[in-house]
Parts: sequence; C-alpha cells; structure tokens
Amino acid sequence: MTVGKTGYFSHRECWKHEMGPGHPECPERLDAIEDRLLVTGVSDALERYEAPEASLADIELAHDRMHVAALRGLTDRLVEEQLAGGPAHTQVDPDTLINAHTWSASLRAAGAALAATDAVMAGELENAFCCVRPPGHHATRSKAMGFCFFNNVAIAAKYALQRYNLQRVAVVDFDVHHGNGTEDILSNDPRALMVGIFQHPFYPYSGDQNPAPNMLNVPVPAYTRGMDIREIIEMTWIPRLEAFQPEIIFVSAGFDGHREDDMGQLGLTEQDFAWITHRVKDIARRFSQGRIVSCLEGGYVMSALARSVEAHVRVLADL
Repeated sequence: MTVGKTGYFSHRECWKHEMGPGHPECPERLDAIEDRLLVTGVSDALERYEAPEASLADIELAHDRMHVAALRGLTDRLVEEQLAGGPAHTQVDPDTLINAHTWSASLRAAGAALAATDAVMAGELENAFCCVRPPGHHATRSKAMGFCFFNNVAIAAKYALQRYNLQRVAVVDFDVHHGNGTEDILSNDPRALMVGIFQHPFYPYSGDQNPAPNMLNVPVPAYTRGMDIREIIEMTWIPRLEAFQPEIIFVSAGFDGHREDDMGQLGLTEQDFAWITHRVKDIARRFSQGRIVSCLEGGYVMSALARSVEAHVRVLADL
C-alpha cells in the first residue's frame, strides 16, 4: 500500500465537451474544482496525470459495440455538418447533447478511470480522483442518457476484473441520482458489489424495483439530512462491504446531494461527503490495500461542488 499518494487525473479535452448555454453540466464545473484545489493548497499534495484516451476494446467491456459506434458516428456527422454551417449540437436524449468534442472528451474521461486503475493496482498510488466530464453513471450498456455517454466507473470496474483477474470489485455511488447505468452493466455479476444511496422518487426513476443480489440500493426521500444519511450508510453499506471484502473500490462521486445544489433536494454538506469518504477509505485500507479510484459524477452549483470535491480529496490524500 502506497500510503498518502493520491493521483489526480484529468485532461483539457474534458473542458471542450459542452451542451449549450445554460446547461448545468458545463465546463465551468471543472474550473471551479481546479481553482478551489489550487487556492486551498490541496493541489500541491496530488500527483497529477494527463488522462489517456481509452481504447474501444476497453470501453466495449461495458458497452455494446453498436452504442460505441453510434456515438462516434453522431460526432463525425456533426463535425461534417458544422463545416457546412450546421448546428453546434446534436441531441441524444431530452437533456443530453453532443458537440464536436464529445467523443474525444468521453474517451479521456473513461481513459482517466482506466489509467487511475492501472496506477493504483501497480502501487504507484494509494488512490486517485478523476476530475473528468462527461460523467458516466447513467450510461447503460446500450444507451447514453442523463448527461452521460460512457460509464467511466463501470468500464474501469470491468477492466479491473479482466486485466488484473480480480474476484471482488466494489462500486460506491453517492450521487443524488440512482446510478442506473452502472447497475445495468454490473447487475448479477457476483464479482461486483454496488452500494448506492439516492433521492427517490427522482430521475431516473429506478433502483427501487427488485435489484439484483449484488446491488444494495438505498432510496431516501427528498430533504433527508446528512446525519440520517450517515446512519443509513453505517447500517447498510458498511456491513455489506465488510462481508464482501473488495480488492479495489470505485467511487461514483456525485456532489449534487449537497443542500445548496438545486438539482436535487437532499441535505448533505461537504462535511458529510468527507465522512462518507473516510468510511470508504477505512474499508479500502482494511480489505483493498487502500485502493480507491473515484470519478466525478454530478454537482452543479459551483461553490458547493468545489468545496465538496476539496473535502473528498482531502480525505483521500490524508490532508
């Protein structure tokens, strides 16, 4: 275990994907995080890496080939249309659009999770945070949705199982929305355990109906506060993770459950995100040689997002 070394994976292509003026999932999210980590000095404690592009073979560990080809085709067509004076965006679902850079940004976002997995498994790092967009946890095996195109965490989990012949990988998801895409990809795989807590009923209106045995979904009502979330996690997630004894833990780190974030209606604060990270880190150090790969998901109010990521990364880096 490489105590105290935390990686920070990102790439400038992740700024270039955008979905139009006023869209909440915007490049400024990454600016807010970078600025906060810089001004607080947290950035100085991190090992910075430039995310490579994921290979299509690795993406297809989690996604249908047709889905991958369709996204590439849409992007290529959009670029051609723009050269002829066409639109800047193509819509793929009611709230999800692509631009000319979406394909490249998506490859870098998935590539960050894969490179972080390699570095953590090699012992170069104890853990890592992937400051990337587009996010991933709503992307199912065959469908882009909910601002997501490729499922960064699910791809990395599948990759860890195959590349390192692991027997037990865990996914922790604390985004305000249910990680339906990750569930779709990992459901009924006994080598994977997913634990998630999310507001319900709420987009994408899933997660409460007969989940597979390897899915621990904890729907909570709007306005649930941080102390209640902590108690639920202590009573549900922790015993399940302890029994599973994961060899690596992937985190879908969504910060839209913050009480200042109007994307949802949960009552979490940055202190709650720090507490959750401490509990996950404790499990990782006991069972997983400290191995954690965390990937940014939601969080749409800039100040709350930046403070929450700072709190999360401080715990990862033992600051």
